[in-house]
Amino acid sequence: MKKFNFRKVLDGLTASSPGGSSSGGSSSGGGIGAGSGSVHPGGTAGAAGTPRDEIQEILSSDYFQICKTVRHGFPYLPTALAFDPVQKILAVGTRTGAIRILGRPGVDCYCQHESGAAVLQLQFLINEGALVSASADDTLHLWNLRQKRPAILHSLKFNRERITYCHLPFQSKWLYVGTERGNTHIVNIESFILSGYVIMWNKAIELSTKTHPGPVVHLSDSPRDEGKLLIGYENGTVVLWDLRSKRADLRVYYDEAIHSVDWHHEGKQFMCSHSDGSLTLWNLKSPSRPFQITIPHGKIQRDGKKPESCKPILKVEYKTCKSSEPFIIFSGGLSYDKACRRPSLTIMHGKAITVLEMDHPIVDFLTLCETPYPNEFQEPYAVVVLLEKDLIVVDLTQSNFPIFENPYPIDIHESPVTCTEYFADCPPDLIPVLYSVGAKHKKQGYSNKEWPINMLYYFAVTLQMLYKLKTSKVFEKQKLGEGKPTAEIVEEDPFAIQMMYWCPESRIFCVAGVSAYVIVYRFSKHEVNTEIVSLEVRLQYDVEDIITPEPEIIPPFPDASSQLPSLKSLSGSTNTVACEGTMKDSIPCLSVKTRPVRMPPGYQAELVIQLVWVDGEPPQQITSLAVNSAYELVAFGNCNGLAVVDFMQKTVLLSMGTIDLYGSSDPYQRQPRSPRKNKQFTADNFCMRGLSNFYPDLTKRIRTSYQSLTELTDSPVSLELERCKSPTSGKGLGFLYRHSASSCLLDCIYLIHTENRENTFSRSRSSSVSSIDKESKEAITALYFMETFSRKNDSTVSPCLWVGTGLGMVLIISLNLPATEELRQTEPVMVSPSGTVLTLKGAVLTFSCLDCMGALIHPPYEVWRDPNSIDDSEKTRKRKLVMYSPSSSQDMGDHQFAVICSEKQAKVFSLPSQTCLYVHNITETSFLLRADVVTLCNSICLACFCANGHIMTMRYLPKYKVYSAHFIFVFYTNIAL
Repeated sequence: MKKFNFRKVLDGLTASSPGGSSSGGSSSGGGIGAGSGSVHPGGTAGAAGTPRDEIQEILSSDYFQICKTVRHGFPYLPTALAFDPVQKILAVGTRTGAIRILGRPGVDCYCQHESGAAVLQLQFLINEGALVSASADDTLHLWNLRQKRPAILHSLKFNRERITYCHLPFQSKWLYVGTERGNTHIVNIESFILSGYVIMWNKAIELSTKTHPGPVVHLSDSPRDEGKLLIGYENGTVVLWDLRSKRADLRVYYDEAIHSVDWHHEGKQFMCSHSDGSLTLWNLKSPSRPFQITIPHGKIQRDGKKPESCKPILKVEYKTCKSSEPFIIFSGGLSYDKACRRPSLTIMHGKAITVLEMDHPIVDFLTLCETPYPNEFQEPYAVVVLLEKDLIVVDLTQSNFPIFENPYPIDIHESPVTCTEYFADCPPDLIPVLYSVGAKHKKQGYSNKEWPINMLYYFAVTLQMLYKLKTSKVFEKQKLGEGKPTAEIVEEDPFAIQMMYWCPESRIFCVAGVSAYVIVYRFSKHEVNTEIVSLEVRLQYDVEDIITPEPEIIPPFPDASSQLPSLKSLSGSTNTVACEGTMKDSIPCLSVKTRPVRMPPGYQAELVIQLVWVDGEPPQQITSLAVNSAYELVAFGNCNGLAVVDFMQKTVLLSMGTIDLYGSSDPYQRQPRSPRKNKQFTADNFCMRGLSNFYPDLTKRIRTSYQSLTELTDSPVSLELERCKSPTSGKGLGFLYRHSASSCLLDCIYLIHTENRENTFSRSRSSSVSSIDKESKEAITALYFMETFSRKNDSTVSPCLWVGTGLGMVLIISLNLPATEELRQTEPVMVSPSGTVLTLKGAVLTFSCLDCMGALIHPPYEVWRDPNSIDDSEKTRKRKLVMYSPSSSQDMGDHQFAVICSEKQAKVFSLPSQTCLYVHNITETSFLLRADVVTLCNSICLACFCANGHIMTMRYLPKYKVYSAHFIFVFYTNIAL
């Protein structure tokens, strides 16, 4: 691909003279120029006429390629471990053929075998910047690490034998390869070809022995003589082979299978680990029987017999010290009578035996020593333990064997990722502050030594973990026996985060969780002990109170009276009394801590807002969230309605059903709903069970077209079965973004409602008005605070909240704030619908506002100040508000442009006239998962991510913005992922 300058590309696009079509249509086809757009009937015809005919499209999708930059998190399904003791660099292989190379904190490189075969073993060419990998497809690879991106220099395929073990001696050019047949091959590491020297199994063992010894499980050269090779076979046979004379110097036999072997540094003894949990020590002078046999975790029999067998010792390492007893370190070997014990690593030092229990199964471990030479005292100082889902390093220099605090950002695997947000151009002082505060959260008991893996390689790029916050610390722990019924309502993890909103300038952070809660956090550098303020909000759709009689129908679901949890199991609160079977009301799903809570420096919970049960139904999950630090307001919505909360005065300002927000401006005739046999358990309640319950179903559908998605006709029974699946059982997308989550949730809700009421579904919810006129519930899918014109006749801008719904409706809520800061502390904020209603096709995803010059207007924000500062001047300092974007110094003028994007189309409205200047039908066969208006190289772009894997970008052309009052978006990119 040719190199290009992105700024020049955009400048060339602006200066070029194109020719394009002005007809409306879909841009989902993927070709450049497919986004010609269309003119709204209420707009100006010139908006898509003459100016766009002068644009000549010269870009192609080849200019915009997706490339991997950073891989974050723990290696998936690790299988192998290697360490270079000179360069202090670590390598981890995985079952998917990936290799992660880790150096000092911040150094992290990823490379991948093209075959995708599992990595069996890794061997560093010590201090040479090279690595040998053996994969499950019986291929050896030599990797060059002395470049920006590691690459394979040589590969060698074994066709007739399967590789089981490899060994590369320090400073040697010969790689020894053991196979499943028991043979040992030798590879020249420089040419990476077989030498022709083969140690056949039948020559290595006694000629009189007819039994095959099994695969080669160990290879190592003697510390005393590199011409002697120790070969361990699975059945318990060990052979010391003389490479020069091509014969066996000695053979030892044991009646238990061998798992690993390790030398004493003098080369006179070696130790084996066996399948019965025993360790045998062998002396080369008397190979007829073991010099010592121990079963470290076996119970000693009273009659003096051999201790009872234990679980296999999978690996042992025998490391010597000059000034103390040797270290014997092994994994496994625990007694069988302790079935519930966790995986463990045992450290034997003299007579002391220490068992370190692990949270996950042990994959491999390596002892880090001061010297790479095998014939010197090893002087071990740490043990690297690779677990299935973690990497820990144990400090051997201290008697209690503490672990090092892991500096790598690999603990993201602690729970499934449910949402992500990306923030660019943050304040420059924010990252150091977060890092310093996060460093103070270190747990006690870690080693005070420096992280032992500290090689600085130049090929690495990584994400650095700055700060970690746990929302569960705000709530009371569930008592024993309370977790299961609660999980039936609020997912397997009641604290799972679904949405995040962060204002980097004011450092206000807000999260919405699966249990229908919202937490507002403020940032402080000082520790504080305080009580957490909580509010409870009733947000229920009241149209169900108007009912029409219907014949009694047997419900397709079982009676839920036995499935709904008791009051105590849901909240633990004592303010509401109810007995078993009584309809639940005014109960939150979780219980906020009522006692004073110690909050360390960092983000501290200021307010918890919880939706409550209403008339026996759990709260619907939150589908949209927005916060504004200048107004000190937080807004959130679900499929019932909208709530606005003042987190300065800790009061609820608005809690209203979606239909009530319209007033007399509702364009649809809402049909009254029918009474139900069991109100506490209906198809409507499925949307309350958690969005991730639908993940398995959604990930299978999301790659299909939107039409096929909406035409699926799952029965209520199949939906109930789908709901019972684990939220992580699906394949494909691991998480959904905020807008995609709310959009897909609407799909699920509408499918269930239609199936339950009519048992048919033939068209998209947004394909026509007739497909939604019978839908009574309307979810809030997008929220945005901005300073704009709320009504047609307004002459000045004022604080507003823009509300988008799943039916493509846009509502504007007027916010009347007190005039001064003093009054803001006491006077109420007035919140009222303005009556303005705009329409789009499909669920609304995002809003943005541009000034009359086409510059992006950011919402106002408060400049951060520490709420717990000990400095008197900081305490008394007045709030400093930034009302408009610092990047725009232009006069705001008498009009603005509102850019609104739904899952189907984008529209541009002129404010305050509310005239639609431009409409672009982005897709007809699919739908958007996410859309955002961003600034790219001083240009305003609307970037869209479609469910069919396309990324589409439209750009505002300021060339025609003032004189002709035209607002044009040109579709200039379409990348297929």
